[in-house]
Amino acid sequence: MLLLLLLLGAALLLFCSLDVWYFLRGARVFIEAWFQPQIRDILAEQTIDGIVLPHDLDYMGHMNNSRYLRECDFARFHHYMRNGLFMASFKLGAKMVVGASTIRYRRSLAFREAFEIRTKVLGWDDKAFYLEQRFVSKKDGFVSAIMLCRQNMVRHSPESIIEFNCKKKVECPEFPEDLKHWIKFISASSQALRAECGLEDKKK
Repeated sequence: MLLLLLLLGAALLLFCSLDVWYFLRGARVFIEAWFQPQIRDILAEQTIDGIVLPHDLDYMGHMNNSRYLRECDFARFHHYMRNGLFMASFKLGAKMVVGASTIRYRRSLAFREAFEIRTKVLGWDDKAFYLEQRFVSKKDGFVSAIMLCRQNMVRHSPESIIEFNCKKKVECPEFPEDLKHWIKFISASSQALRAECGLEDKKK
């Protein structure tokens, strides 16, 4: 009985200290993607399924805004596992860090509503990959939300990771207009913040 209480106490402490479900979900995504066929085309769109569960809901009874970002995390991880970019980054000692993301909500996802997340790499520059992720309702095919994500690469450039993974040079596609505008916004925001902190003057 005492041992059972200690185990329950340890489990409670663990769940209070860490987002255990997040790590368990990440492990499940890793295992599932590991045993699925690799997708050689890094520009190919990939899709994963989802459904709105009780722990996804907010006070309005639809999917919590923050849950969209969480689902996008797992979808990107799955995407990188399938196209080989994650393992290539790992082998090269590179790290992937989200540098920016913007999500636009178009229609809420209701309880028990099935959806799919469509993820694709739009392009890259010398520092980051740029991805688009869409939440598409399976009820009627409506794009409920769309997100742009900048995935910064640390210690290696996206191009070097792609060449390591694909064993050849891959040409970056031309950026869509909305992505170009978004990158300009990120750059302008960064410059404004640097000026606000006096970093621009120090550089001079």
